[in-house]
Amino acid sequence: MRRVKLQVQQTVNGYVAGPNGELDWMVWDWDSELQDYVGSLTDSIDTILMGRKMTDGFCAHWESVAGDPDNPEYESGKTFVETPKVVFSRTVTSLKWKNATVAKMGLKDEVTGLKNQDGKDLMVYGGANFVSNLIREQLIDDFYLFVNPVAIEKGLTIFGDISDKLQLKLVETKSFRCGIVLLHFEMEEDR
Repeated sequence: MRRVKLQVQQTVNGYVAGPNGELDWMVWDWDSELQDYVGSLTDSIDTILMGRKMTDGFCAHWESVAGDPDNPEYESGKTFVETPKVVFSRTVTSLKWKNATVAKMGLKDEVTGLKNQDGKDLMVYGGANFVSNLIREQLIDDFYLFVNPVAIEKGLTIFGDISDKLQLKLVETKSFRCGIVLLHFEMEEDR
């Protein structure tokens, strides 16, 4: 069975974005070790899951990067454009982005169906509300939390709407020279 992996950057006090989705607090000067680590995560997947609110910014950015061979992130851009993306929305029925389709079923049924298909793992990038829904339904198998060395006064969280205790198992911690710390958790098996 394929695994659903969440890759998210967050502040030390647990916010994944500012109150209006701001990301100006993120560390952008990643060291090569962090770039390689994230690259290996990307290599382990063949499908991206995301919410509608994140889709336009994500796809527009990577399609722009993939269209510029001089961009230092050109290869990553091509990878993200070519990787199939399943977008979850209650309002949108079609998308203008390459390799992006709207989920046909409800969240739990769609993700469970994707997990049961052959292939590499699935990666979730966001947004906050979408990730919260996945967590509430206990659909995420691996949590890759990249904690940035910053705290903000208030913002969006992915763990704020849990109706019951979420039992996670710490698998790995890793610090990077740029100040980001990885916390990798797995969902406990008895869910």
